[in-house]
Amino acid sequence: MRIDIPQELPRSREEANGPHSHVDERTPTRNVPENPLQHRLQQAPDPRPDARHSHPRAPRRKKEPTQDVPCERRRPVASDGPRRPARATTNIVGLELRPEEKQLLREAGRFRVVRTADLRELLYHGKSGTLENDLRYLRDKGLVETTRVNLRRDGRRRSIERVEVVTLTKEGRRLLIEDGDLPKDHKVYAGLVKPREVEHDSQIYRAYRKEAERIEGNGGTNLRVRLDYEIKADVQKAIYRERKADPARGMAEIKEQVARQFDLPFVGGAIQIPDARIEYDLPRADDQDQGSCTGHEDIEVLTAAYHRGHLRSKAQAGFRNYASAADRSSLTAKIEDDSHLLENILEL
Repeated sequence: MRIDIPQELPRSREEANGPHSHVDERTPTRNVPENPLQHRLQQAPDPRPDARHSHPRAPRRKKEPTQDVPCERRRPVASDGPRRPARATTNIVGLELRPEEKQLLREAGRFRVVRTADLRELLYHGKSGTLENDLRYLRDKGLVETTRVNLRRDGRRRSIERVEVVTLTKEGRRLLIEDGDLPKDHKVYAGLVKPREVEHDSQIYRAYRKEAERIEGNGGTNLRVRLDYEIKADVQKAIYRERKADPARGMAEIKEQVARQFDLPFVGGAIQIPDARIEYDLPRADDQDQGSCTGHEDIEVLTAAYHRGHLRSKAQAGFRNYASAADRSSLTAKIEDDSHLLENILEL
């Protein structure tokens, strides 16, 4: 026989745990942990606006993207002094230069390397701020470079002394040639060729300025300068041509002829080449022809590195010899027996 036993329908949890439900006291109750998110939502302030936030917010302005203006299109900075002339347009589009900046480029191009201290004293009349502003502008335009070099230690300096020098870049050399401030046949230099000789070469400009003042005081005009690089190149080409024309001739004879050709002294079987030659025009007398009347002066910068025989050759060559105060004292010890040689050494 089959007997159907009635079963209770499943009840929900709420009905099972209702107030009238029978709970066994022996059964432990479960504590449901509190939801921290629900707790925070219950404590959140009323989002309704109050009087303090009732005014509308101003729209945020969008930041405009900055444009990188090329260096050649930037307007030059106004003159820092009312008496200083503004920059003028050059032959290069977009580039403006002051007269002092053009002169700085000419001096650096003619002498290859010039000390900043000499430019400040001889070209800017001691105005350091004006020179620094011009150098910064020329560096930004990529026309010049400034380099700090160590001076030679002569045993008396306890610390190494450094000087700053200025040279043209290739772009500055191109500008100087295209601008036409110098004669077309004038040599223009850029960059350092012999870093070890920077101390010596950087003093040639100062010696030139001293000698140029004397030449102009005697009536010389239209001064031009040729460095030893250019003179040596011309002398070597002339010697090569003479040897090729007559290989049987002796070298001493050829050198002596070339020395006369370039009006250079021939001392001890060698052609003496100065550090720089200053060429200039002389005033014509009334009874002279209309032909050109020119002259030249050769200058040499002596340093403590010159040995005694070299000093004697330079003195016999008849150059206008210059030396700094520090180098002059060192040279005195080397030629103390030939005191007459000191008479031909001028102080820078």
